[in-house]
Amino acid sequence: MTPAAHPFGDPQTVEVAPDASDPAVVHVTWKVGAADDLTLLGIHLGVLPEDRVMLDGAIEYDDGDAALVQQAPEVHAYLLEHVEVAAGGRDCPGRVEASGDLIADGADLVFTCPQPAAVATLTVSTLTDLHPAYRTLATGPDGQHQVYGADAPTHDWALGATTTTAVSSTTTSGTGSSAALQIGGVLGAVLLVALAGTLVARPRRRATPTTPNP
Repeated sequence: MTPAAHPFGDPQTVEVAPDASDPAVVHVTWKVGAADDLTLLGIHLGVLPEDRVMLDGAIEYDDGDAALVQQAPEVHAYLLEHVEVAAGGRDCPGRVEASGDLIADGADLVFTCPQPAAVATLTVSTLTDLHPAYRTLATGPDGQHQVYGADAPTHDWALGATTTTAVSSTTTSGTGSSAALQIGGVLGAVLLVALAGTLVARPRRRATPTTPNP
């Protein structure tokens, strides 16, 4: 049985930053929302046994799951597949430079572009393959913010030292993102903080959720 996703608790986050010494390098730090999301990811990747999934779709969690999953090479491969950077129309190869506590510290991904990147296109699709309601709160240089989701997986980030405003959001071809799903680019930092507080305050669900209404 497919593991039950429940994306209505603490949101996952990413932080985008240019390298201090090499303008062709982009750093992305990814943090998962909560330990039970790591359990779901571990089952999905085969790191944890499928018998954790109950007949009703609920998941049996263990306190040691996070420590087991976050060091699995399958998770590193997953992150490099679902976090992608491009600049100047060319892909930037990435690697997982450091990965510890994926909740508190996150995984540091380093992308090296073919040329200096004044603007980097970052695509984030982590956990949306488990459930499309997952969201990622993202921050970047000079106060830039964005909310990633299944319908808004791609965004352009200005990395220049003199940048003071966020560049326009860019979605993948054929994606019709609604204004509601791109609130990060529209409402700004104040409402994003309020959104994060609301998500954290909601209780975790242990059974299969119904798909949210659009």
